[in-house]
Amino acid sequence: MSEEQVEKIEPAAEEISLEQPACEAPELEEGPQDGVHAMRRSENLWLFKVGLMVFLTVACCILFFFLVYRYKGFASGWGKLMKAAEPIIIGLILAYLLNPVMKAIESSAFRRLSPRLKSQKRAKKLSRGIGIVVSIMFLISILTLIVAAVGPALISSVSGLVEYGSEYVKNFIDTTESGILGHFEVTEVVGQYLTTIIGYVQKWAEDSLLPRMQGYIGQVTSSVISMLRLFLNFIIGIIVAVYVMVIQEELIGQSKKLVFALFKPKTGNMIVKGVRKADEIFGGFIVGKIIDSAIIGVICYLGCMIMRIPDAMLVAVVIGVTNIIPVFGPFIGAVPSLILVVIQSPWHALYLLIFILVLQQVDGNIIGPKILGNSTGLSSFWVMFAILIGGGLFGFFGMLLGVPVFAMIYYILRVSVNSRIRKRGLPPDTGDYLQASGVDEEAHALIYPEESEEKKGK
Repeated sequence: MSEEQVEKIEPAAEEISLEQPACEAPELEEGPQDGVHAMRRSENLWLFKVGLMVFLTVACCILFFFLVYRYKGFASGWGKLMKAAEPIIIGLILAYLLNPVMKAIESSAFRRLSPRLKSQKRAKKLSRGIGIVVSIMFLISILTLIVAAVGPALISSVSGLVEYGSEYVKNFIDTTESGILGHFEVTEVVGQYLTTIIGYVQKWAEDSLLPRMQGYIGQVTSSVISMLRLFLNFIIGIIVAVYVMVIQEELIGQSKKLVFALFKPKTGNMIVKGVRKADEIFGGFIVGKIIDSAIIGVICYLGCMIMRIPDAMLVAVVIGVTNIIPVFGPFIGAVPSLILVVIQSPWHALYLLIFILVLQQVDGNIIGPKILGNSTGLSSFWVMFAILIGGGLFGFFGMLLGVPVFAMIYYILRVSVNSRIRKRGLPPDTGDYLQASGVDEEAHALIYPEESEEKKGK
């Protein structure tokens, strides 16, 4: 072969090698089994993240609890901070409670002032000022009426019990012995116990109370000072509430700005939406409960006046205030009311007990649902659960705020679960899962017992 032929063959070989690259291994298509494994790995990873988040949250809560209650330095510092911030906390609570009243008065005043004033901005400021003044006057009027009504009744009740306590007990024993229960041994046992209790009280007063009177006087003095400090903080809190109601829009705007500066838009939107929902739940529940309790207090007072129950005003205020607590409130208020009345008149105490039971049923089935509606979105079981847990952990305020707090937690969990269940192609309605026996892994649909039997037959 000549050199010219060799030169012609070599470029041709190079072109062939460039145009026809070496054969590559064929790509394997992902089968359905691999997709199932990938989905399970994703689910396991998500479950691991959720479990880790729950564990870290519980661990942080336990750590914070021991840090606050076990570490004396932090506890004392936290106590000083809370004491210093008490007027601000009171002011924020008052501003939140008075805000619906202020908004209603402001909107009514703005409708009347806007046609008469040239500047809408000035009309809005003037309407806001009128709303704040009227809401503060409303608060002061309510507190004045309560003090004027309860103060004299409380003083007369305490002084009457102190002065005529033994006579009331003797009348109570005579009444029970001469009544229907007098034919049974129950009254004798009750009379013996009451006589024994009176003897113990007299002996305790002579042996313990009088020698320790100086220490008790010091405690009373410190309690009086604490009450005066609370009264002063309440006055300052009213001033703080006025400032908060004046600049509430600016405070809301600053809060949103801070949220969107710290978090991504998606997270920030979720936080803002959650805060709005919390305001809807808390506002609807607390304001509705206050109105409901005021109505119950008025009805209780009228009923006590008709039945001539002693200390009607004091009993009505106790029943109305404790009615703020859902479910258990009327029964909690019934205990001191019955103790106060039963010593003076056992029959009136029986009338009061029956009246409270009827009033609680009317409130729970008619008045309460009309005012509150379904503001919390919780069933009766979860309401009772929230009250018991909140009361066991935080006392009276836990029982009062346990329902709206748990309603907010329940709402967040419901939204999260529904969002997750929609991503899986499943229905979010809980009723669809009542009769379901499982989920079809291929179709991602619920399986009901009838469908599973049909598949088995085929």
